[in-house]
Amino acid sequence: MKSLYQFIIKPYEERYNNKIQVDDKELIVNTSIEDHKFVSKKAVVVSTPAAFDTDIRPGHKVYVHHNIFRRYYDIKGREKNSSTFFKDDLYFCGLDQIYMYDNKCHLNYCFVKPIKEINDIYNRKEKEYFGILKYSNKSLEAVGLKPGALVVFTPNSEFEFIVEGERLYCMKSNDIALTNEYEGNEEENNPSWAKSS
Repeated sequence: MKSLYQFIIKPYEERYNNKIQVDDKELIVNTSIEDHKFVSKKAVVVSTPAAFDTDIRPGHKVYVHHNIFRRYYDIKGREKNSSTFFKDDLYFCGLDQIYMYDNKCHLNYCFVKPIKEINDIYNRKEKEYFGILKYSNKSLEAVGLKPGALVVFTPNSEFEFIVEGERLYCMKSNDIALTNEYEGNEEENNPSWAKSS
């Protein structure tokens, strides 16, 4: 079974990622199907498009757009699958909806690790728009930006993902605005709840 232009994928575990482990108890953190933050973004490739070759193969673990597995209520209040639903537990996924496969960034996407805010004047835990490049891509590496670089990104360009127990922001290469020098006091911000996902 192959789609002509799209990947066929299935959720890595479940469609929604709304449970966390607290000590020996499982805690449900969201019960709404409409909240995009709790839709699973991790999937497994079942088949690749027939129309073109790609490095992504069946069985690869991929990180995808949150609307692929999302459910919603229509105007009459009926629960519906997204337009990407195929059948059973299978979904269509466009080439540009895959952000990472087997810990390699896809197309012009990259992943940035947020850092802690150390200035007490600001009442927030993260330093806005600053992060450490965790997963790079070919276009960023061509200009010398490799994993570990301290970067500044544009406002509202980041989308939250949990990758291997780390909270990361996914964004496009052109959302990286500046590279910055380390001051020596930067510390990654990874809340404990991210590790339990």
